[in-house]
Amino acid sequence: MTGAATLGSVAAGGALGAVLRYAVSTAVYGVLGRGFPWGTLVVNLLGSLAMGLLWVLLVERLASGPALRAFLTVGLLGAFTTFSTFAIETLSLAEEGAWLAAAANVVASVVLCLAAAAVGVWLGRSL
Repeated sequence: MTGAATLGSVAAGGALGAVLRYAVSTAVYGVLGRGFPWGTLVVNLLGSLAMGLLWVLLVERLASGPALRAFLTVGLLGAFTTFSTFAIETLSLAEEGAWLAAAANVVASVVLCLAAAAVGVWLGRSL
């Protein structure tokens, strides 16, 4: 695969991932409100789960080509997950004096996203 083809795959996946991130987080905030960064947490959990599952399927099971891996993992999931948003939302909570919520967001995001990735790997290997 050429460098241009890889970049095209990443760009296409990134465009789709960004739109999906916006749609999912907006829907979550519509249901749960904006008092806690629920939208970002849900997106990161779903992205971590999907990354674990896709990694097993694309690398261990299917030995997929680089274009599909670049599209799904680097592009789609790279744009879908929101670590930079997580960082600024957590910092904003801390600056507002909501230290408990900021700490809860850090712990929940790290622990739950690692667990979600592990579940995704387990699911992929169970298929």
